[in-house]
Amino acid sequence: YTLSSSLVLRLFAATVNSTPQSTVRVRRRFRRNMLYIIGLGLGDEKDITLKGLEAIQKCEKVYMEAYTSLLSFGLSSNGLSNLEKLYGKPIILADREMVEEKADDFLSQAQHSHVAFLVVGDPFGATTHTDLVVRAKKMGVEVKIVHNASVMNAIGICGLQLYRYGETVSIPFFTDTWRPDSFYEKIRENRNLGLHTLCLLDIRVKEPTLESLCRGRKDYEPPRYMTINTAIEQLLEIAQAREESAYTEDTECVGLARIGSEDQMVVAGTMKQLLSIDFGTPLHCLVITGKTHPLEEEMLDFYRCRT
Repeated sequence: YTLSSSLVLRLFAATVNSTPQSTVRVRRRFRRNMLYIIGLGLGDEKDITLKGLEAIQKCEKVYMEAYTSLLSFGLSSNGLSNLEKLYGKPIILADREMVEEKADDFLSQAQHSHVAFLVVGDPFGATTHTDLVVRAKKMGVEVKIVHNASVMNAIGICGLQLYRYGETVSIPFFTDTWRPDSFYEKIRENRNLGLHTLCLLDIRVKEPTLESLCRGRKDYEPPRYMTINTAIEQLLEIAQAREESAYTEDTECVGLARIGSEDQMVVAGTMKQLLSIDFGTPLHCLVITGKTHPLEEEMLDFYRCRT
């Protein structure tokens, strides 16, 4: 026997409509909950991807990591309001203490509901976020990553080709008693190979003071963001102390500020020249150039410091 297509459709509809509500509820109950780690890009609230925005709107709780980077408008109440307005959700700021010491609190929420963790740039731009994924998976929490632009690829705006970079280094703030210089060896190795070096500059947000730690309580230093000028001063100090010439004040560099935002600033010149430039508000980063291709040189000429 052959059933007409219209009869088949009617039988199918009847079967669907007769599905007990208890079955529907069971299906909903076993919906997989998710921790979404969502990259926001670099500029402002509009840099989020459509996929990221859709994920946020599914979530019951939305956290925003607030210490490894920041968007161009910072973390003012005004800036957060812009995010909340576009995303349609209240946002809870997650500082270093929450992410590194109390992550299990919001990871356990992801066992029972959808939770979003927002990250400036790309989710894997900081090792902290890799650690978060590992901890979530060990707790049986399903994780979905939504990628976005980060400084690691947006740095291409200066014209230096991405595959000609060596190992990235971080430049920390020096103190009276702590002046680490391990970055020097990596810069020297990169330059010996003719490779460019991206220097990520220190961010100090909600850092406890030494005095407060000694007293067993936490008083926090005001936020600090390293400038290109400070980074160059520290780089030259280390080179002078080592009496080596992996780089000098005449070494060509590129200074970049607020990369990815509407008012980003890119200036190419020697370390000595860049020391005199006011790059404005954070965030800043610095590229120490290696051996340059003629096409790279042409691009750098557009940003060349004329002083």
